Parts: sequence; structure tokens; C-alpha cells
Amino acid sequence: MPEAPFGPYQGFTVPPMPSGPPPAPPSALRAAAVALLNLSGLGLGYALLRRWSALALCLAATAVLLFAALPADADGLPDGVLVGYLVVLLLAAAHGARLGLRTPLSLGAPLALVLGLVLLAVPAGGALWYDGARAEAEQQALLGRLQKADDLVAAAGRHTFAASRADYRSALAVYRDLAVDHPGSRAADRVPARMRAYYAGVGAAYGRGEYCVAVEPLQFLRTVPRTMPADQLGSLTRWPDDRLATSLYECGKADLGDGGEAWVDRFRELLADFPGSPAAAKVVPAVDAAVRTAQQGVGGNAPCTAVDRLHTLDTRLTDLAASAGNASTDLTAVAARAGRGGDAGAYECGVDQYKDGDFAGARQSMRSYVSDSKGGGKRERARKIAIAAEVAQTLPAAGKKLPTTASGGSISVTVKNDSPHDITVLYTGPVTGSFTLKACGGCTAYSLAATITAGFKPCSDSGRNYPQRTIQLPTGTTYFVHQPQGAGAGSPASDTARLRSGYVYTECAYTTRTFGSGT
Repeated sequence: MPEAPFGPYQGFTVPPMPSGPPPAPPSALRAAAVALLNLSGLGLGYALLRRWSALALCLAATAVLLFAALPADADGLPDGVLVGYLVVLLLAAAHGARLGLRTPLSLGAPLALVLGLVLLAVPAGGALWYDGARAEAEQQALLGRLQKADDLVAAAGRHTFAASRADYRSALAVYRDLAVDHPGSRAADRVPARMRAYYAGVGAAYGRGEYCVAVEPLQFLRTVPRTMPADQLGSLTRWPDDRLATSLYECGKADLGDGGEAWVDRFRELLADFPGSPAAAKVVPAVDAAVRTAQQGVGGNAPCTAVDRLHTLDTRLTDLAASAGNASTDLTAVAARAGRGGDAGAYECGVDQYKDGDFAGARQSMRSYVSDSKGGGKRERARKIAIAAEVAQTLPAAGKKLPTTASGGSISVTVKNDSPHDITVLYTGPVTGSFTLKACGGCTAYSLAATITAGFKPCSDSGRNYPQRTIQLPTGTTYFVHQPQGAGAGSPASDTARLRSGYVYTECAYTTRTFGSGT
């Protein structure tokens, strides 16, 4: 059979099969829908494009964000995490828009666009929720700081203020930071109430009546307004004042009564810082009562203690008056009365010392009394007690009885000076007195060997005019002390004379290497 000139497919080419659906016409609506869906952070635009790997990347980025953000804390998200996530969303939106421009969606473009607009509420709502959670976390953190400060104050109250001062300062710094740097927070709103508790805790010693203990913490509380805003303190600004004034007075008064020294500083601070307070008005009556009590003590069992107390009060009140403002005049008057009382009490003190055998003290007290007293019937006897005490320092037996103001007697006693030095003669017994003999012109000191030889008789040169004095004394025992005057004159000498009627007595003073006397 002849071959046909043309086969069934001769002259035709079969086109290849397409690998996918043909590209859709460009659609801005699809691009916008994919971009919006990807901006939700869920990668749903990629889901409509069936780009599963890109969808997984979007979900992973969101998961990283949630891991970093939750649970919410006061510091919020690190800036790097937030910026990185926003970059991922923008890249996903731009990439999705480019793909969606020519790629058909598994959902109608209008519906996808509406869904994208709706799902934008997810990141927006998440941001709002997170901001609220972060704010609440910040509030809780501030409340936590407040609670720690409260706990610090409570713990400090179980120790002395000195040991707890640093803790009180730390707690105060927290309260101030909350009030100043975090106004409007729940913690800041609670600061005024906490400050009332703070003041009550720091000043608790005052409420217990421990006034001396309360002074330092109350002084500290007066410094709080320097750092704490006034609106956080209100009436607390003046809260310590009356309490501190009262504590200064009560502490000073107690120390004054105990004979301490701190009362001057307490009263000085009270008068300087609270001059018009009721407590300040009590200072002068308090020190006046202390002076009166000391004056009464002069006539008691310990007159010297009372005299010392009066002199101490005089000194310290004079010091206090120098800076006492309006109270200076009254305090000066009380100080002067204390000084006069101490001067007058020196007599009773000297008598007490004499009776106790403290002859040096008695001599000094009686000399002070004679020197400081302007008048009075005791001055003459005080002089005689001072003489007797000086004699008794050399001859203790002379101090067995207090001397009287008696004078004269029926027995003549002549005292001569065979010494090149002036001699003060002191004597006591039934009669007490003293006088001074001038140095003997031409007389010299005897050698020690001469004084121990048989027949040694000072004052025996009939051709020499010895300085002398004759006194009248009653019968009984009289104690003599001869005191040489001047440098290198030697030590005192003494003699005990038992005087009887019908005799004439002679005392002779002479000088050796040491000083001696004889009859």
C-alpha cells in the first residue's frame, strides 16, 4: 500500500506539562492581606501561601519573644529582643506581600484581608497586656522593697539605737526613694503611714520612760526632714521636739540628782534648742533644788562631800549660764548661792576632817573658810582649828580634841629664838595660838655633835639678846611646834609641855642640820 504522504502527527509538537498553576495576575489586595496576616506574629500569611518553612520561622520568632517576655517583670523586655522581633515581623510582612502579589491564596483575598485586620489585635492586645503585667510586676517589686524596709525597721527596734542606726538610715533611704522617685505607686502611697510607724519605732524608748536612752534617737528623728519630703511627714516634722525637750530635762535632772556631769550638756542643749518649752522652764528650779539639797548636806554626816558638791555646782552652773540665753541671769544667781554655800560649809567640813584625823585637810578647809568668809563668829575658831591641825600634823596627840577660842592663863611661858632664821611658833592645848619670832642676830646653827654632848644648853649666852615672847597659858598639856622660815631653814621641831602652877617655863628654838627645840 502506498505510504501516506503525511502521518497522523506529522508537523505537530506536544507542549510540556506545567509544573504548577499559572501565575495569578498581580493583586495588591492579596499582597496586603498576606502582609497583615504576617504582622500578627502568627505567620498566617505564609499559611495561606502554603509556605510552611517560613510559617515555622515566624512561629519560632514569636515563641522566642514569649520565652523572653514571660513572666513579665518590672524591667520589661530587653531592647535587643524587642527590636529584633519587630525586624522579623517587618521582614515577614514585606516578604509575604511580595509573594502574595502573584500567588493565589487558599482563601479569598478580601476575606484574608479582613482576617489580617482582625488579627492585628493579637500583637496590639498582647502589647497592652504585657505593659499592664510589667506595670504590676513593677508595683510588686516596689511593694517588696517597702516590705524589706519595714522588716529592717522592725528588726532594728529589737536592738539599741547605736547598733541599729545604719539600718534606720537604710530604711529611710528606701522610703525616700519610693516617695520621690516612684510617686503614684502603691508603695509610695503607703510611705506616710510607714513613716508614722518609723517615728514610733525609733522613738520607742521615750514611750517607755527611758529618757536618757531616748535622747539620741529623738535627735536623729529631728534630722529626717532634711531628706524626706515634707508632704510625706506632715505633723511628724515636729513630732520629736516636745519629746526631746522632755527627755533632755528628765535625763539631765536624773544625772543632776546622781551627782553626774552629763546634766550640764543636757540642759545646755535644752535651753539652746527649746528655750520656750515647758521643759526648759523647769531647769532653774531643778538646779536650785539641787543647790538647796547640797546646802542641807553640809549639816549632815558628810559635810565635805556636800561642800565639794556645792563648789562643783557653782562651777558648772556658771559654765551653763554663759550659753543659757534668757535663763542666764537666774542660773548665775543660783551658781553664786552655791559658791557661797560651799565657802560657808568649809567650816563644817574642816571640823569633820579634824575629828577624822585628816589634819592636813582640816587645815586647808579652815584656811579656805577664813579666806572666803566675809564675816561671822566662826572665823576666829576656824583660825585656831587651822593652827591646831597644823600642830597635829607633827604631834598627832594634839588633835584629840577640837581647840576652843579660850585665851590666857596663869602660867608664863617664854619662847626664845637661838636661830639665824625667823621662827613661827604654834601651840595648842587648853589654849591655841601662834606667833613669829625674828631671827637671832649673830646666832648660828649648832653642830650635830654639840647638841648631843652633856650639858648642851641653847639660849644660854647671857650676853646675847635673844628674840623672845612670853605667853600666858593654863595648866595642862600644851603642844608646841616651831617652824623655821626661809629656804634651807630645816624641818619643824616639836615639844610637849605639861604645865603646872608655880613654875616658869622657857622654850628655846635653835638650828642644827635639822631643826630642834628644848626647854
